[in-house]
Amino acid sequence: MSLLADASPALLSISEASRLLRRKEISPLELVDAALERIERADAALNAFITVLAGAARSGAKAAERAIRRGQWRGPLHGIPIALKDNFQTRGIRTTAGSCILRNFVPARDSGVAAALSRAGAILLGKTNMHEFAYGITNESSFYGAVHNPWAVDRISGGSSGGSAAAVAAGMSFAAMGTDTGGSIRVPAALCGVVGLKPTYGLVGMAGVIPLSTSADHAGPMARSAVDACIVLEAIAGKYPAGETRPDYRKLKSRRPRRFRLGWPKHFYFDRIDDEVRRAIDAAVKVFESLGARVIEIELPRVADSIEEATYRVVGDANHYHEAQGYYPARSAEYTDDVRERLRAGHELLAVDFLSSGAAIGRIAGDFAAAFERVDAIVAPASIISAPFIGQTKVSLAGQDLPVRQVLLRAARPANAAGLPALAFPCGFTKQGLPVGLQLLGPRYSEARILGFAAAYEEVTDWHLRHPELAAGQMPLQ
Repeated sequence: MSLLADASPALLSISEASRLLRRKEISPLELVDAALERIERADAALNAFITVLAGAARSGAKAAERAIRRGQWRGPLHGIPIALKDNFQTRGIRTTAGSCILRNFVPARDSGVAAALSRAGAILLGKTNMHEFAYGITNESSFYGAVHNPWAVDRISGGSSGGSAAAVAAGMSFAAMGTDTGGSIRVPAALCGVVGLKPTYGLVGMAGVIPLSTSADHAGPMARSAVDACIVLEAIAGKYPAGETRPDYRKLKSRRPRRFRLGWPKHFYFDRIDDEVRRAIDAAVKVFESLGARVIEIELPRVADSIEEATYRVVGDANHYHEAQGYYPARSAEYTDDVRERLRAGHELLAVDFLSSGAAIGRIAGDFAAAFERVDAIVAPASIISAPFIGQTKVSLAGQDLPVRQVLLRAARPANAAGLPALAFPCGFTKQGLPVGLQLLGPRYSEARILGFAAAYEEVTDWHLRHPELAAGQMPLQ
């Protein structure tokens, strides 16, 4: 018997579970118990959670059931169990950011996102594991240990929101929140086979989120479908500018144009890419063509040369925060090795390098702006490789041995630099059974558009419906 059973109500989508809750065919407590059962059986193998709130979740489920029975339904998240990455502050619940330094930090108030989800009626199951202080892409460096990939527990989940991705993929949470500064939502979503949305910069408020880079951090949902990601986004998003379309999960299909233009970048995104990942993306693009897409080759000539410069902004922001808090260098011995090394290197950053990031970001944004005059969205890999092994430091691509961190960040960082919405979603599997993720990038505030394209893709494919099966905490059953 497998550790994770397909019949579990924990594998319902949010939209499906919400319909059953409104019809009173299932209760919030049944959903919570199903999720907690999977956490109990699978998390020893995955290490996705730092804190599990079983008692509070069950109490919240009972309160949600009473409210729904009284006709006080708050919307599609009411009674739905979710999880928060452990850098979202939660009142009275420890918030560690995956660090030793904050292992005993208990906030006095909720982050804006936590408060918004609570108002929507979502039930908090717990806080998910993450790369320490969100300063890494593998999720191996956490005071609480590495997060393991549900599809192959000897491989990384991706980070820094790896616990959230693993929890959603393994049916331990219906959705989870992540943060994304250079790919930290989209990379783990791609490696774990779930949907991850990095919204337009500033759309989701970051108040009460322990930062990596205040000028590049984004908060967004991780879920099992584009519709579910849209449901969560609707609960947490701020105001859209006049003339922009606010996402509505009920209208994703009806608002999608019958004909649309997808941009295929001539350079950068596909210069170096794993062959199996490339084949899966090629096949996905053919599906989009059958749905009415016209694929247009585009140029992004300055992106490749500007990414490194744009990264200086993140490095400078990170050091400013840690030094201002008195964490670094005073408590440097308490950091994991890789985060300590990044802070050490950032401490030596020259002012001229930090200032050059502004011009680099302008060049990247200019390339994308020019492209979006010709296309509605841009297609790219969410990660140019599938999940590496835990402890693996190099990966071979195009005849070169490259650092895993560099390879994982490559396709993700441009959208952060430009502040664009970017969506990762499953589009296939490698021969070893590892998920492959496709990325759609759109102009600012085009979340409804790219979610609609992804939802249309999901209607005619089943990649997002596949689930990993873990056997007694060992390797996935293939």
